[in-house]
Amino acid sequence: MFVLDDLLFRPFIGIVDALHSIALDELYDLNELEDQLKENQLLYELGERPEAEYRERKEELEEEIEIAREVHERFSSGRVEVKR
Repeated sequence: MFVLDDLLFRPFIGIVDALHSIALDELYDLNELEDQLKENQLLYELGERPEAEYRERKEELEEEIEIAREVHERFSSGRVEVKR
């Protein structure tokens, strides 16, 4: 029974783990979020974005960056929780 589990389920678990890692990297891409934050700042400084819109977008991006950092920290430390 254990041999069968090792042969059938371990490769499947490895694939799922790899897909999970790729999905987290894609959904919580810190570099992309930080680039968007810089772009937002630049557009504001060039006068192409009003201050109200700039501040609103800045707050959204800072929240997303905080969440992304927390997700990456939890994933790298192995403290990933699956909620139902």
